[in-house]
Amino acid sequence: MNADAVGEPLNLLLVEDNDAHAEMVKRSFEQHKVSNVIYHVDDGQKALDYMFREGEYTDEEKYPTPHCILLDLRLPKVDGLEVLRRIKSDDSCRKTPVVILTTSSADKDIAQSYEYHANSYVVKPMDFSKFEALMQDLGFYWLAWNQNPWR
Repeated sequence: MNADAVGEPLNLLLVEDNDAHAEMVKRSFEQHKVSNVIYHVDDGQKALDYMFREGEYTDEEKYPTPHCILLDLRLPKVDGLEVLRRIKSDDSCRKTPVVILTTSSADKDIAQSYEYHANSYVVKPMDFSKFEALMQDLGFYWLAWNQNPWR
């Protein structure tokens, strides 16, 4: 049963340092009412702090465990691949689906992401209408249709 069916809020962690891209993701989800709550962090260290309840993110009520993470690869402080590796190597976090959402279509980035157990790898389209359609599809799939083992 998905979270929406029982009235539980759907939480998404958006890890994106580009403010324009982050705003497009937020607007797309809001327009299509895909996600109830989007938590946005703008660097890799904040993503790790959020997931491991460190620094300003110790309050689980204020910063709940996300149902899905959208993770850019090119991030300040800690690279997205390292964030992915650390999340997926930790027992408390590894079940959380991680979707790589990046501008990189490099084979080495794709291969490394899957080696580190990314659940999906999506290259951001440059066209706004295509980007918006992608966000709608991603949101519905990962936050509404996909079944997770802990729900």
